[in-house]
Amino acid sequence: MATPNFVILYVDSPERSGAFYASLLGREPVEASPTFVMFVLDKGFKLGLWSRHTVEPAAAAAGGGGELVLAVENAAAVDASHADWAGRGLKILQTPTDMDFGRTFVALDPDGHRLRVYWPNGQ
Repeated sequence: MATPNFVILYVDSPERSGAFYASLLGREPVEASPTFVMFVLDKGFKLGLWSRHTVEPAAAAAGGGGELVLAVENAAAVDASHADWAGRGLKILQTPTDMDFGRTFVALDPDGHRLRVYWPNGQ
């Protein structure tokens, strides 16, 4: 069976979103054009940012219908990431909260995509 290793988010401006994610992820994209930006993350996972205006076939979905989830090393890193992201001006939908699966918070990227940071219980 195939294993997912690439997520594409449809964005209004790949250039703007590319700069946002470069700052957030602390790395530069490996590919950048006016319509597409791609990052290669740890273990080869890829994040693509494709212009919603040029994607073929056309996509009707907007941001917020799913989440990009980022795991961190401990509960303190959840709180530190929240403080950093709030300081950068990201819209925070959920402040750091202890839930049944672990400690988490949720923010939005410039296109309304939900970004969840979490540390799972028992790790």
